[in-house]
Amino acid sequence: MTAAEFVSGKKTILFDLFHTLTVVESTWPGGKMTAEILGVSKEAWNEQLLEKSPDRLKGKIKDPYEIIGDMARAINPGIQNDLIDKAVKNRLARFEGAVVNIPENTISTLEKLKSMHKKTGLISNADVTEVYAWPRSPIKDYFDITVFSCEVGLVKPDREIYQYALNKLNEKPENAIFVGDGGSNELVGAKQAGISTIMITGIIKEIWPDKIEARKAFADYVIESIDELV
Repeated sequence: MTAAEFVSGKKTILFDLFHTLTVVESTWPGGKMTAEILGVSKEAWNEQLLEKSPDRLKGKIKDPYEIIGDMARAINPGIQNDLIDKAVKNRLARFEGAVVNIPENTISTLEKLKSMHKKTGLISNADVTEVYAWPRSPIKDYFDITVFSCEVGLVKPDREIYQYALNKLNEKPENAIFVGDGGSNELVGAKQAGISTIMITGIIKEIWPDKIEARKAFADYVIESIDELV
C-alpha cells in the first residue's frame, strides 16, 4: 500500500507546519539567521530554541523582545539591546516569509485533500514570533482547525495536544493520520495518542540528514514530498 492509498482510507489528516508544509530555510535563502545576528553559536541557539524555552512555546511569554532576549542572554548575558532588536525584526520577517510564501505543491495537495472531503488540522509548536503572520497565509482556510502551542498552552510531543485537536474535530485517533518531519518527537507523540504517522523527509535530507533514521522508526510511511499524500 502506498502512502496515498493509506491516506485515502482515513478521515482526518493532521499536519505539522514548519519543515512539513513550508520551510523557513527555503523562503529566506541567503538571509542571516538569528544566531549569526546575535553573535552566538548555532548550536547554543538551537539548544535554547529546542530544549530550553518551553514558556515561549506555551504562550506564557508573548512579547517578541522578551522571547528573543531571554534566550539570547541565557547564552551571553552581555548581548546588547540593539542586537536583540535586529534579531527580533529579522525573525519576524523570516517566519512571515515562511507562512506567506507557501510552496505550490503544499497548496495543491491541501486542495486535493479537501476535494476528497478529508478533515484537516494543523498542530504546530510555535511562539508568537513564528505565527504572527498566519492570518495572511494562503493555506489558512484549508484547515478545519489550527492548533498553535502558544495559543493552547500545550506542546508536541505531549499526548494532550493531539487529543485536543481530535476533540475539536470530533474524531477518533484510529481515523486520523499525523504528517510531519518528526521534529520535537512529534511522531512519537502522535503514536502515543493512537494516531498513524507519515514522515516527510523533504528538507530534512538537506539540513539534518543524520536525524532521519531515528525519526523513521515512528513512521508508518515515509515520503519525500507532500504531494505523495494524494
